[in-house]
Amino acid sequence: MNSFSLISFLVLVVAVWIFAYRRSRSVAVTDAEGFFMGGRSLTALPIAGSIIMTNLSTEQLVGQNGQSYIAGMEVMAWEVTSAIAIVMLALVFLPKYFKYGINTVSDFIEIRYDATLKRIISALFIITYMTSFIPVVLYSGALVFNKIFRLDELLGIRPITSIILVSICIGVVGILYLLIGGMRLSAYSDTVYGFGLLICGLLVPTLGVMLLGGGNFISGIDHIVDNTPWLLNSVGSIDSAIVPWPTLFTGMMFNNLYFWCTNQMIVQKALSGKSLKEAQKGVFIVGFFKIFGALFLVFPGIVARNVFGDALLGQADNAYPSLVTEVFPEVLYGLFAAVIFGAILSSFAGALNSTATLFSLDFYKTKINKQATDAQITRFGKLTTITVGLFAIIIAPFISFAPAGLYQFVQEFNGLYNMPLLVIILLAFYSKKATAFAAKFTISMHVILYALSKVLLKDVHFLYVLSVLFFLDLIVMLLVSKIKPDGNFELTVFNTKVDITQWKYGKIVGIITIVAVLLTYALFSPIGLAR
Repeated sequence: MNSFSLISFLVLVVAVWIFAYRRSRSVAVTDAEGFFMGGRSLTALPIAGSIIMTNLSTEQLVGQNGQSYIAGMEVMAWEVTSAIAIVMLALVFLPKYFKYGINTVSDFIEIRYDATLKRIISALFIITYMTSFIPVVLYSGALVFNKIFRLDELLGIRPITSIILVSICIGVVGILYLLIGGMRLSAYSDTVYGFGLLICGLLVPTLGVMLLGGGNFISGIDHIVDNTPWLLNSVGSIDSAIVPWPTLFTGMMFNNLYFWCTNQMIVQKALSGKSLKEAQKGVFIVGFFKIFGALFLVFPGIVARNVFGDALLGQADNAYPSLVTEVFPEVLYGLFAAVIFGAILSSFAGALNSTATLFSLDFYKTKINKQATDAQITRFGKLTTITVGLFAIIIAPFISFAPAGLYQFVQEFNGLYNMPLLVIILLAFYSKKATAFAAKFTISMHVILYALSKVLLKDVHFLYVLSVLFFLDLIVMLLVSKIKPDGNFELTVFNTKVDITQWKYGKIVGIITIVAVLLTYALFSPIGLAR
């Protein structure tokens, strides 16, 4: 990365901010609805951009491509199978959420169960975001940014100093984004960065394939199929360390349903839609993006294996940065750097906004200051944004000194509550007899069993563990609700805030999405490209 690239990077980041700011000015951020929920004014494209970029971290770019460099296309399960859960979000979960007019997932839990359970779930979300997502996304994002663009070499500083500088820049910009324009400004910024990521992300493997084919794309694909056909197989073995194939229909599916349908960080973006129809359209865009995302989050690793051979087997995380250095035009480094910066910024700002929302609406408004005005809630939300953001900036560099395995531990932290939360919400939809006591009992039991699994089942893939725990949580909650009943839940008055007419093409697009998932798996299987 040279000085021209650095200047073009800064120009592009400022230009995106100006564009997003101008588009966001129509909604004031002086009230809670405007600050936390974008004034419920977002249309399909910014909803999609916001969800995509909140979900996508630079660690995925490097980590998943590093895994595919070794294991091949089976890594794509983390991306492609998400599309099925996203269809469920659009057609099953969102219509119910919108009908209740909620701001947070925990709002829905309070309506259906009680306030205590709501605060338990909110606290778990907040702890997860503050300890295992926001600081980690800052540190890992800065690490990847420095690894790809070698900022330390350009500035003549130590790598850790470069990482700290990038963390501070992203953290400060992210806080300012939310303070100045709230969710709406962040959503429009995410949309621009999302387009950039799609273009740059697809350009890397395309140029890599052309390099393998001597300038001919088709010849490059033939080279990969002829030389590394086993890497094109998306179906992992039963004992795979990546994604064992039986878990595709159990643990992986349940984990996806939790993340895409009940996770505040994701759902909040869809709830900011001006109507249910716009939210559904935006979510379906995300679904197709996740399917095609495998082409730049997984496939480049296979291209790198063909370009570099086995040279990087001992350092697979260098596969993607090395491929970028090898094939990406240096004149476009500034553009690519801006896109990567935007990806880190979006994940950081998205989680920060959700954390501030939960603190403000689920604790400050209901426990700390029950008489708070709208302006006071918004002011508290902005103060929380600054506090949590600065906390993350300070903590992020220290992750580099953490003992081996700690990062993986915090990444799996949400396993403490993801399955019971999914069960609790599903039974809220489909059972009138499910009780708040049963929900609390189920969470307590799950936490104990999950913790024990970490000690007693170290060699068992955690997706197998989630497969069993989901069904166990479901059975326990139904049994406890039956043993200690609390009447039938009936709700006759709904606080619906926007038009909840469903998109008339929703079911058709949902079917097309699922078919696209199946065809993608067929393409990358022994009946397709893998031989």
